Amino acid sequence: MADDLIFRLPPTFETVGEERLHRKQRLAAAFRIFGWFGFEEGVAGHISARDPELTDHFWVNPFGVSFSHIRVSDLILVNQRGETVEGRYPVNPAAFAIHSQLHQARPDVVAAAHTHSPYGRALSTIGDLLEPITQDACAFYEDHGLFEEFGGVVIDLEEGKRIAAALGGHKAVILANHGLLTVGDCVDTAAWWFITMERSAQVQLVAKAAGTVKHIAHENARLTHDLNGNPLTGWLNFQPLYDQILRREPDLLD
Repeated sequence: MADDLIFRLPPTFETVGEERLHRKQRLAAAFRIFGWFGFEEGVAGHISARDPELTDHFWVNPFGVSFSHIRVSDLILVNQRGETVEGRYPVNPAAFAIHSQLHQARPDVVAAAHTHSPYGRALSTIGDLLEPITQDACAFYEDHGLFEEFGGVVIDLEEGKRIAAALGGHKAVILANHGLLTVGDCVDTAAWWFITMERSAQVQLVAKAAGTVKHIAHENARLTHDLNGNPLTGWLNFQPLYDQILRREPDLLD
């Protein structure tokens, strides 16, 4: 009986073309989900996915197009010089400055997500890290950094390098007076880390405004991190959201 149960696992691919299409489909879906959750702020924000063949190129959202409207065919491929080599739109200069340096510094990273979500922005003004006060927040326990100095809109590659250094080997970084940034070994994981980090920021702000919070003990926080904060768990948590957005908005695959 147990052999008949469905347990989803990340897919494998026979060709580079199949893998590229899969990444683009998940990327378009992630934008739709971020739009649905209200993570969009004008033209700010971006999610990138490294190309599986041209590994110094990445797919990203077209500049000036709403997250809620993005389709697979709208995505643009950007090279190491910030040029659009496939697609009809330019790249957001901040997206290139940040994501090009992240992908260069972290060969293990397939995808990175950054938007100006409300609670992430609020937390970023305080200078605090996420605290181990909930099970969900423990996914980031001792696994996120803090970029401590706001230097203006990120259009300088050197600023992108400093952000990558603040991220280090972690899955996320809080950018002072700016917001959250997460990375993952696939689009699904990077997107889920952003979603749950934003919600954890919301819970922390609300809880600390209400009173004194109780921290989870170090040993239990580490155990919870290892279970809730691993890439497979991140991937799994994204799947119900992907199913929902695909049923609601199938045109994203166009």
